[in-house]
Amino acid sequence: MAKRRKIKVLVLMGGPSAEHEVSLNTGKNIIHALDPKKYLVRPVLITKKSKWLIAPSYQTPLLYSQRKLAVKNLVPLAENPLPNRVFDSPVAFIAMHGKYGEDGTIQGMLETMGIPYTGSGILASALGMDKPRSLSLFRDNGFNVPDYRVFNQQEKIINPFQCPLVVKPSNHGSSIGVSIVRHKRDFKNALVEAFRHSNHIILQKFIKGRELTCGVLENKNGEAFALLPTEIIPRVGNFYDYRSKYDEGGSEHVVPPHGFSQKTISMVQNTALYAHKIIGCSDMSRSDFILGSDNKLYILEINTIPGMTQTSLLPEAAKAAGINFPKLLDLLIARALRKQ
Repeated sequence: MAKRRKIKVLVLMGGPSAEHEVSLNTGKNIIHALDPKKYLVRPVLITKKSKWLIAPSYQTPLLYSQRKLAVKNLVPLAENPLPNRVFDSPVAFIAMHGKYGEDGTIQGMLETMGIPYTGSGILASALGMDKPRSLSLFRDNGFNVPDYRVFNQQEKIINPFQCPLVVKPSNHGSSIGVSIVRHKRDFKNALVEAFRHSNHIILQKFIKGRELTCGVLENKNGEAFALLPTEIIPRVGNFYDYRSKYDEGGSEHVVPPHGFSQKTISMVQNTALYAHKIIGCSDMSRSDFILGSDNKLYILEINTIPGMTQTSLLPEAAKAAGINFPKLLDLLIARALRKQ
């Protein structure tokens, strides 16, 4: 029997967004988990200043794990051009979060080069990153959405909500620039922090309740299915902020949430599936919710490239469904090749 040819994978990580470090952790975690019997890997690291660095050649993931992906082992892309799919046949695993990596930019570049890639396409990526537009779509399709207003830096901002309220950038992830304003004296500082990361910000009514998330995957035929929802219990912050997400022990993840009936679990799953469909996501997504004290399920946002670090939610939920991390990566790569 002929030996099966290994699949060449470009792992794209980093980028100029505020989520650069998170993206590096995601990329490294992916490389370490790829099966060396199935894949050859070539890391592509985009620096904070948008300089592209690439490994000199494809290697087994095991070798990169031993080298710890030292930047000194990578060379500028101009000296070693990104291969054309016609001659090299790679698939790109996008491990980039935030602007440039998750907003349709990198997806458009890969499509012009004919390189298949993991995750959602250009439009779905752009919609998922643009919170005001995705929230508008969700509201128009019958979702419960916390009341919100959008402002830019040139407008006079009058707070339409009582404290507490949420202030956040309109196009960032990882809770960067997000504040829960509990006292009027903190409102101005919250605005300054949000505007540091975006030209448009969202003021949103605070919903008291249980913080949930629910991942969606697609099988090899493109049929979407929801994973069990996860309840997020922050341990180092007052909400699921950056430290709660990425510090060791920063939060507790409960899959499925304690005390949930099957009816409630199905409600969360069906809403996540519908959100995935409305935005037009591919391969995977993860929607964030609040189950309010009024027992209504409020959608907060959708993530088209969920984190893949050791503390990330989607891999944990997949594992609870019997899909370990290497199998999850196999599924996403298979979907990318199938879409091609």
